[in-house]
Amino acid sequence: MNILDQESVTGIAALLVHAAKIDEQYSDHEKVLIKTFIKSYLKNANNDEVLKKAEKIEQNSNQLLDFTNIIKKNTIEVKSDIMEHLWKIIISDDTIDQYESNLMRRVCGLIYFPDKMCAEIKLRLLNNK
Repeated sequence: MNILDQESVTGIAALLVHAAKIDEQYSDHEKVLIKTFIKSYLKNANNDEVLKKAEKIEQNSNQLLDFTNIIKKNTIEVKSDIMEHLWKIIISDDTIDQYESNLMRRVCGLIYFPDKMCAEIKLRLLNNK
């Protein structure tokens, strides 16, 4: 599944950082989940470095579109994988607040990802917790 280049993975990691920070609690566990995403696409990258770059991008960008345009161009399998990583981060603290739900709805719309598939991913992850 190695179809994203380093720049794309860094941009998507920035979206994951955004999802992690939206509830104003950016935990070490969420950072580990983001590094897992990075590692799944960039086998030989320095995960800490990529995460630092992603955090910087997220800090300097108030445009969700910057991140979603990268995802939109990919296959449904890649989109599905990214949505799964987003949900893992959001449910990692055992609560889903309105801002997190809203973010997921907006991302689904922006990347043309079916709501039904998004809901199925969320349910599967919640049931496996």
